[in-house]
Amino acid sequence: MKPDEVLQFIKENNIEIIDLKFNDLPGLWQHFSMPAEELTEMDDLMDSIFVEGVGFDGSSIRGFQKINESDMILIPDPNTAVLDPVCQVPTLSMICDIFDPMTKKPYTRDPRYVAKKAEDYLKKSGIADTSYYGPEAEFFILDDVRFAQNQHYGYYFIDSNEGAWNTGREENPNLGYKPRYKEGYFPVPPHDSLQDLRSEIVLTMKKAGIKVEVHHHEVATGGQAEIDMKFDSLVNMGDKLMMYKYIVKNVCRKHNKVATFMPKPLFGDNGSGMHTHISLWKDGVNLFYDPKGYALLSQTALYFIGGLLRHAPALMAFCAPTTNSYKRLVPGYEAPVNLVYSQRNRSAAIRIPMYSPSPKSKRIEFRPPDPSCNAYLAFAAMLMAGLDGIENRIDPGQPLDKDIYELPPEEAREIPQVPGSLEESINALEKDHAFLLKGDVFTPDVIETWIDYKREKEIDEVRTRPHPYEFYLYFDI
Repeated sequence: MKPDEVLQFIKENNIEIIDLKFNDLPGLWQHFSMPAEELTEMDDLMDSIFVEGVGFDGSSIRGFQKINESDMILIPDPNTAVLDPVCQVPTLSMICDIFDPMTKKPYTRDPRYVAKKAEDYLKKSGIADTSYYGPEAEFFILDDVRFAQNQHYGYYFIDSNEGAWNTGREENPNLGYKPRYKEGYFPVPPHDSLQDLRSEIVLTMKKAGIKVEVHHHEVATGGQAEIDMKFDSLVNMGDKLMMYKYIVKNVCRKHNKVATFMPKPLFGDNGSGMHTHISLWKDGVNLFYDPKGYALLSQTALYFIGGLLRHAPALMAFCAPTTNSYKRLVPGYEAPVNLVYSQRNRSAAIRIPMYSPSPKSKRIEFRPPDPSCNAYLAFAAMLMAGLDGIENRIDPGQPLDKDIYELPPEEAREIPQVPGSLEESINALEKDHAFLLKGDVFTPDVIETWIDYKREKEIDEVRTRPHPYEFYLYFDI
């Protein structure tokens, strides 16, 4: 929409509230709202909110400003205007870009701005004009969650009505059908108790303009789910993934359930990943397709893979950005920790789907990311790593189509793996981030702030607290 079309939309849909959304650095949507007449009663719309913006306190947002430079400006993007699919009061939702009120320039730590610069860099490179992303975000739908941490105690408790651990619970009556561990993929109802809820989520997404390809129960017991969106370009998919999470959480809350995108909430069962499908296009042609290439991949695609594999340890700081992420990325299980590529092999970090021989469908699937990431930053970092591979003709080596888990120990030890902790990933990013700085896409202050935030607010905070299992291991020493 254009600004004048937004005004018309407000009138035609009897909008009462305008909701302005933006992304903090770690990746959580923030917002504030105003009565619709604040927009409709302005004499010159172009000189109001869509040009001058609305002020907010940047010092109260994670990863943003210091207290002495807190004033920031939000300018809504009219192209993102949509009738909010969650609010009961007729509400127009718009995603905003962030600006510095002194310089009038875009704010370097605005994740959406980083994503926009990545798209611009791609076009200026001449390699391609569009990059497409198709994230498969997994999540859990739970019925109860409790957690606490204090000086003298720390615990978490989660529960799901369909959790395998509840087969013996007195439910008056307990009807039994609860997916066994690692068997949630994907029997029909009544095993799958969340069919209608996921369908409602999908229909709500459609109202917000999100095209959904499929939804289903995932492998884990306890309500693990997946809803796949149709691929889109970088910034658009970042916008859609934020709306996706917003809708999932709120529709679940409506039914007195809670959704979490935490990568590993359950011990002993599958975690939630976000396998991301990527392709590059130029003038309407898929640059990743070659009918004579390995798995129908072009040399351009192989170089892109080479860049992803070369920079994977640093990429994980953005793609698997929580301490909990590495409870999922554990060697020896189904997690894609091996830094190799392969057709069909799901234990490889990069899989080439072989469902269709169509040139339009050829893509690669980067599997280590998880849905705790800030999508704008993660997608931008993936693109920059892949472009670095193309620009420097990085050879990804030979594909590995063997069953990695059946390899002899001496051969398995030769396969590089993703870092084993967030600390290792942050250290890797500190050493290897020049590829992200190209074209001023990621600026030094973004890298430095990200590293400092993760070390101080997450890594150190987790490391300095006793873990409940340590009492089991060590209390009686």
